[in-house]
Amino acid sequence: MKIKSLIFARALLLFCAFTATVTAVAHMSCIVLGEQCYRAQLAPNIIIDSAIQGPYFAPLATLFISSLFLLFALYALSAAKLIPHIPLTRFAVFTIGSLCIVRGGATLPLLLLQPALASIFAVIAGMLWFLCGLFYIWGYRLVISEGKS
Repeated sequence: MKIKSLIFARALLLFCAFTATVTAVAHMSCIVLGEQCYRAQLAPNIIIDSAIQGPYFAPLATLFISSLFLLFALYALSAAKLIPHIPLTRFAVFTIGSLCIVRGGATLPLLLLQPALASIFAVIAGMLWFLCGLFYIWGYRLVISEGKS
C-alpha cells in the first residue's frame, strides 16, 4: 500500500513539474515567435506593446516568468523526492499550490465578467492550474505521510 501511495503522489507532482516546464517553454517561444504569440498566450498589453516596439522588456519579462515556472517544476520534483531537497520546499510547495488554485479559480470570474476574454485556451489553462494547485498540495502531503509511516 505504501509503494502505491508514493507512486501516486509522485505522479501528481510529476504532472505539476511537466505542466510548469511546458508552460516555461511555451512562454519562451514568444521571444522567437513575437507579438502574435504573446497575444495568443494572453500576455498583458504592456508585454505585447514591448514585443512590437522592442527591444528588451518583453524578452526579459518572459525570461523571468519562464524561470519562475522552471523553479515551480524543480520544487515539484523536490517535493516528490526525485531530485535532492531544495531549501524551503514545504513553504514553496504550499505557496505554489495556493497560487495555482487562485490562478485556476480566477477563471470563473473571468467567464462571468469578461466573456470575450474567456477563450477555450484560457478555460483549459485555468482548469490545469487549478488541478496543479490541488496536486502540488495533495502530492506533497502524500509524500510526507508516506515518509512518516
